[in-house]
Amino acid sequence: MATNGNQQAFAPVLAALATMQSNVDREQKGRAHEFLEQFQKSPEAWTSTIAILHSSDATTQAQLFAATTLKGKIVFDFHQIPRESLPQLRDTLLSLLATFAKGAKPIRTQLCVCLANLAIQMIEWKDVLPMVVSTLGNDANSLPCVLDFLRVLPEEVTEGRKINLTEDELRDRTLELLEENGQQVIALLTQYAQSSEAASKNYQLMDCITSWIREVPLNDIVNSPLMDIIMNALHSDDAFESAVETLCAIFRETRDVDECMNIIKAVYPRVMASRPMIAQAAEEEDTDKLKGITRIFAEAGESWVVLIARLPEEFRGLVEAVLECAARDKEKEAISLTFIFWYELKQYITLERYMAARAQFADLYSKLVDIMVGHLQFPRPENDSADLFDGDREAEDRFREFRHQMGDVLKDCCEVIGVTECLQKSYLLIEQWVNTYGAQASNGKVPEWQALEAPLFSMRAMGRMVPPDENIMLPRLIPLIVQIPDHEKVRFQAVMALGRYTEWTAEHPETLQDQLNFIMEAFNHPSKEVVTAAALSFRFFCNDCAYLLKDYAGQLQNFYESVINKLPPSSQEEITEGIASVIAKQPPENIFAAFKMCCDPVVKRLMEMANTARDEPSKLAIADHLQLVTIFIQWIQPEVPPSQPNPAVQYCQEIFPILAAIADNFANFVPILERVCRCWRYMVLSYRTQIAPLLPSLAEKLASGFGASRQGCFLWATDSIVREFTPDATDVDQATINAVFSFYTQQATTFLRALNDLPPEQLPDVIEDFFRLCIDVLLYHSPSFIASELTPTILSAATTSLTLLKEEPLLATLHFLRDFLSYSGDNAPRPFSEQAVPGPAEMAAQQNAVKALLQQQGEQMVQRLLTGMMYTFPADCFPDASGVLLALFEHMPQATAQWTATTVAMLPQGSISPQEQERLLRNIGQRIETGEVRKIRSLLQDFTNSYRRRNVAPREGLGRLEATRFRFSG
Repeated sequence: MATNGNQQAFAPVLAALATMQSNVDREQKGRAHEFLEQFQKSPEAWTSTIAILHSSDATTQAQLFAATTLKGKIVFDFHQIPRESLPQLRDTLLSLLATFAKGAKPIRTQLCVCLANLAIQMIEWKDVLPMVVSTLGNDANSLPCVLDFLRVLPEEVTEGRKINLTEDELRDRTLELLEENGQQVIALLTQYAQSSEAASKNYQLMDCITSWIREVPLNDIVNSPLMDIIMNALHSDDAFESAVETLCAIFRETRDVDECMNIIKAVYPRVMASRPMIAQAAEEEDTDKLKGITRIFAEAGESWVVLIARLPEEFRGLVEAVLECAARDKEKEAISLTFIFWYELKQYITLERYMAARAQFADLYSKLVDIMVGHLQFPRPENDSADLFDGDREAEDRFREFRHQMGDVLKDCCEVIGVTECLQKSYLLIEQWVNTYGAQASNGKVPEWQALEAPLFSMRAMGRMVPPDENIMLPRLIPLIVQIPDHEKVRFQAVMALGRYTEWTAEHPETLQDQLNFIMEAFNHPSKEVVTAAALSFRFFCNDCAYLLKDYAGQLQNFYESVINKLPPSSQEEITEGIASVIAKQPPENIFAAFKMCCDPVVKRLMEMANTARDEPSKLAIADHLQLVTIFIQWIQPEVPPSQPNPAVQYCQEIFPILAAIADNFANFVPILERVCRCWRYMVLSYRTQIAPLLPSLAEKLASGFGASRQGCFLWATDSIVREFTPDATDVDQATINAVFSFYTQQATTFLRALNDLPPEQLPDVIEDFFRLCIDVLLYHSPSFIASELTPTILSAATTSLTLLKEEPLLATLHFLRDFLSYSGDNAPRPFSEQAVPGPAEMAAQQNAVKALLQQQGEQMVQRLLTGMMYTFPADCFPDASGVLLALFEHMPQATAQWTATTVAMLPQGSISPQEQERLLRNIGQRIETGEVRKIRSLLQDFTNSYRRRNVAPREGLGRLEATRFRFSG
């Protein structure tokens, strides 16, 4: 019982928790949140949490918060408590566990985790298991505490990396707590399981066994009474899910089938003995039980798949069991658990060495096709509702995703039994529907349409597996499909299915006309989904059959003009790509005229839209329409000798003033600017150095556009010029190379002015694009870049940008710094041309110049990098940040070590112990002395990760807190 003094000590904590759970305003909750977060990391939390746990006045929620906080203290703040106080803390935890044995399970679990983490770090405590069992195991009420402790102990030891122990200490403690206690734990669990029928069906027992499976020899479990207990627990409603998890854990430990053959021989018959539970669960319509049984057989199959391939007769029963699970799953809740197994088995039995297994299982995969096509059918609502899912859009999305996963299984079946047999099944189902219901279908009323749509979907799903020379089923299927009745979902699936076989159609031109007519008619369908499908399939037809269609460019252009403005933006892009791919097959002498014929109407429409656009939707429509011009440029790339004018470039010169005018007129609307820059960028990417006649005008507009808008898209487009007009390009002269670097300098100056006027937080995308541009300039123009008077300012800008919280600009900045630092050594990135590689004298001069710059800015850079790793960097930035630090240590070890020491000394008092600080700096010094500089990287990663977990990352118990942002003074 807490004293009044203790109650007064933790009263503010209880008040803050009450505030968090009340209906006060956000500001008050924010203050309470901040107070509780600071409390969790304070030394006072040790006594206050224990007092709250002892207090009868504290609510269950407050005690759970206290237990969770105490766990965080033991894990992260162990250095705050004197070692002579550890026995008292241990005894307190054992006493609290006895107190909460009958209390709330979450509190009991947290206290067990506390005790486990104390046991890991209290290395002088040698009799952990005997003490816990003797203290708590003699009372039946406390037995759940013993089981909980046994369950969490292996889990917490495995997570020991978050505890501040050395690798050697953690390894020794793992040996003491787990390996040396394994046999005793098995004996304890067996004794407990045999003590009563209720104990043998206790889910906590199953959880304990699962937790210790990786810590003891699996033979000792499989050949003990525990194995029978696990199998019997499958018939207990309370223990069923835990028993399933235990069995699956056993399967996972037997994946090395050659090492575990004796164990598998012992387990397999017991697993197969539970097969009648499949039918039982299906008959009882017990979805959860069917999912659990399915998981058992599927995961056993995944773990033993190589044995199944080697010994198909012996293990056929297991494959049949998985198939039965799939067949009986009427609710489609369990079947997805089998998908990985079918894929894994297919991977083996399609190898030549396992051909016998392929023959053995061919009939099962044939049945699997029938099962999958059956499950593909849409539901049949009882009241003939138009909404098949009764308004449950989440259920509809799940079903659509589920169908695509089943489509992948059908692809696996194609590989095992062949595409012809699989397609034949689709054909027979379609033919059966036509014979049964075809005469009854009219005016969009299609009886039992689900039975027709499912095989069409299966045919679509298998399309990628069918070779272009398939001549048995497709010549019968394609004519059947183009005659199917008009129902929205059936028509959609038919159109999509045809789009999957366009490579086959390219080899069978006699079927092209009927298919294309079917697709083009679908553009007039009232369903938006059907129209969208038509646009996608039209694109595939044009892409794959372009040579067959190139003589019909005029007719296709007329069709394009008639439908383009009726379609949504995504479909406009689809059919534009299709038309462009046909134009691209024209002979070079016809390219300009064909390009102009198709793209001029789009450009004309752009000009009309630009003259009337006043609101945001109309401006966004311009941006979408600009993308169509870009698609033409991406696809129409005629092969023209460098000495001859490129007809596509001629057309680009013609429309360039229009694009420039649109960019000028909408200089404050970012989506339009991004689309214009994307178009310009692809002019460079598509026509490469042949875009040279347009280069002066393009550079001028990119420079003026960036100066006026400060949008990163202009730098993104600039980068394409830098990458194309390089010193190692054979057809680029020195004057152009110099002009390109001057162009970059102009863009860099504008960027630096922008960064001087605005904080980095307001320019994240510009920063990302600029440093990606710098990476390429550094690669192709390293001498000029390193010698540039702007470089010190650019390095300073990079250091400033490391304060950002957004991942993409941080990664771009870190990549630039890594590349730049490499020029202080011998492993700098170089262009492809040998002529661009500097000589020894020039290389030495570059290295000295880079080191001189680092001498000036290295300390600030190290501070920013370590600050980011300790406080603000997203996790994906850690490898590159530590890579920059490693490069600094490699090229300037002593200076970087001093900068690191200075930075660590600036950390808030109490955030790390003096011993930890001294150990880090000592280890860094030792690595430098022994020449093991590369090991410093892992030292810094471990240190910053540990610091972040203890001092920055939110502790459990309050939900997700926003990480504190730390800035160094000065």
